[in-house]
Amino acid sequence: MMTTPHADVAERFIAALRTNRLGHAYLFIGPAGVGKKKFAMDLARSLLCEHPPGELRSCGNCSGCHLVDANTHPDLVVTGKPADKLEFVIESMRKLLADLSMMPARGRRKISIVDDVDDFNDETANCFLKTLEEPPPGSLLLLLGTSPDRQLATIRSRCQVVYFRPLDDKAVASKLSAAGITDPALAAKLVRLAAGSPGLAVSLADPELWQARRQLLETVSSDRPDGPALAKAWMSHIEAAGKEAAHQRARAGQLLRLTIDAYRAALGIALGGPPPADDPAEASLLNRLARRGPDRLIDQLERLLDAETHIDRRVQLVLLVEALADALTIEAAPVLRSVRE
Repeated sequence: MMTTPHADVAERFIAALRTNRLGHAYLFIGPAGVGKKKFAMDLARSLLCEHPPGELRSCGNCSGCHLVDANTHPDLVVTGKPADKLEFVIESMRKLLADLSMMPARGRRKISIVDDVDDFNDETANCFLKTLEEPPPGSLLLLLGTSPDRQLATIRSRCQVVYFRPLDDKAVASKLSAAGITDPALAAKLVRLAAGSPGLAVSLADPELWQARRQLLETVSSDRPDGPALAKAWMSHIEAAGKEAAHQRARAGQLLRLTIDAYRAALGIALGGPPPADDPAEASLLNRLARRGPDRLIDQLERLLDAETHIDRRVQLVLLVEALADALTIEAAPVLRSVRE
């Protein structure tokens, strides 16, 4: 069996292969960064391996394995939304369906990994339905998403749903160690923030994110916080992620997660809890922020959480950031819902 922290999922596929009941379409559901795509790639490699050494395993040496590793296997299509788009566009779907319509070139199976079906729009999803209903012979469709609620019911009903659970803290810490993150205090923060997602933990280790969080806390905890200056600095940090909208939204979401964590810590202090002991400089900032009192902190925390839910919903980032900066720096903050497109 392949080496994976999701042994229960692996056993499900082994049982399906043993009984010759492998389905044609699976919807992998779980938090981002828990290994859904890696599992899908490992599964594809084992099915396309020319000399598999065991159940759900690949030899790693045959031409099939080498082609999968190089992402050049003619019977494996890996696709997702373009980096500069907010949705899985119809052109990408049509290309995927054209690839799937071709007969397998090296064996009996054609495999497609689609990441991320959360980004399907109605046109894309409806275009895909016919293939789900009448898949080409020998095809296997592996769709990756984060929540079944983000797919059309017609998509869900034509797939076997496979749930990937968040990993335990030990697995996340191991991934951080493998990525070269050895600072115990930072690793402990990242494990807590990641909520079982090794991929998220590694992405949050970026020093620029923590520097941006520190600057944000210095601004909002000052005696006369400057909302416009905060919004400008915030957008500058987001835009440094690149021109692609997807990259900017990812960076905005990461910084929001770190800011939410800081406000939760400040609220805990305001309610009588201790400040963090691992970073005296940040503890000082959180203590200053806590002096705003629980009621105001709760209101601002709700606005941060509200903003986090809007990041992936095509809200104009600059408007969201400006409204949020006002919410964190003045008493009568505007309602974030007013910035939806």
